[in-house]
Amino acid sequence: MKKILMILCLTIIFIANVGVAETLDITDMAGRKIAVPHNPEKIICLGPGALRLIVYLQAQDKVAGVEDMEKLNPNGRPYWLANLDLAKLPRVGAGGPASINKKPDLEAVLSVNPELIFITQADVALVDEVQKQLNVPIVVLSYGAFATFDETIYDSLRLAGKILNREERAEAVVNFIESARRDLLDRSGVELKSKNMQDKDMQDKDKPTVFVGGIGMRGSQGIESTEKSYIPLQWANARNVAQEVSKEEAKLVEGSHIFIDKERLLLINPDFIFIDGGGLKLIKEDISKKTKFYSALKAFQNRQVYTLLPFNFYTTNVETALANAFAVAKILYPDAFKDIDPEKKCDEIYTFMVGKPVYDAMKKDFGKLGGLTF
Repeated sequence: MKKILMILCLTIIFIANVGVAETLDITDMAGRKIAVPHNPEKIICLGPGALRLIVYLQAQDKVAGVEDMEKLNPNGRPYWLANLDLAKLPRVGAGGPASINKKPDLEAVLSVNPELIFITQADVALVDEVQKQLNVPIVVLSYGAFATFDETIYDSLRLAGKILNREERAEAVVNFIESARRDLLDRSGVELKSKNMQDKDMQDKDKPTVFVGGIGMRGSQGIESTEKSYIPLQWANARNVAQEVSKEEAKLVEGSHIFIDKERLLLINPDFIFIDGGGLKLIKEDISKKTKFYSALKAFQNRQVYTLLPFNFYTTNVETALANAFAVAKILYPDAFKDIDPEKKCDEIYTFMVGKPVYDAMKKDFGKLGGLTF
């Protein structure tokens, strides 16, 4: 009898505690108005980039489980490389591109008993349906437009920061990114002006021409694969010749991602070529087969071909995009960035954004940041 009474008392206490748990009324990035627990202890992240944002906020200790994709493909994502212990957590579904906007593995999700779920790239109707089935609040986060830098990410960080009691950290991350972007644009702008390029049209015309090849799109790609809106080039005040390619001259795949044929690249004949580390192996193989084409490009003739780290890996790794931008700026504007060592700068950025200097692991897989490719 005493045992039964004790169980009843504990049950009443548990229910009472649940009843007084602090909640927040929020509007998520999909415009859904929901009540969520404030500062929950157990969360999970589903979809491209959701876990990355939580690591930026230094809240990975709250994560109760991770997607298979995170465990099976550990390379290329600094947030994961800096937190390899996350691999010990139970699975909460397959994840990966094939799982985008698909119903998650409900059994796997419930097995870790999350108090809150963060999700990206999911239709509102699907999220509402899954939330009802699980009886667990789901918060939609967003990176904005695909493969670009959209300040929507700042809203996502601030929203998640408010929920997870990481508001100060969210502001610190936003300020860090903005400070780095301003530094890049200001320094490169000063060097351009010092060369009597006061007029913006003149600056754009007289800037060295730059092309980035080998950018991944649903897997590794060759030199023809590029981006019209390549974030590091924008931040480094560079002239991205992919923006000057017409719709008729390129195959638009998604967002600003395009494929241009080799003949068109030869006609553009850019001054500098940067190779995304994710496509470096394929391009090296291609060079051995098509030596004549590559030797005709002046960037190869003048040894102005450099390696960058892949940053579009399960959505945008903002920290790697920043590191790439400093490497590009160092090469294009050496006087303005003479104090910058791209490799050291990369680890400074990684340490702040994801908690550890993981550049060596990235370098091992994708080559030296800003190093001569050939």
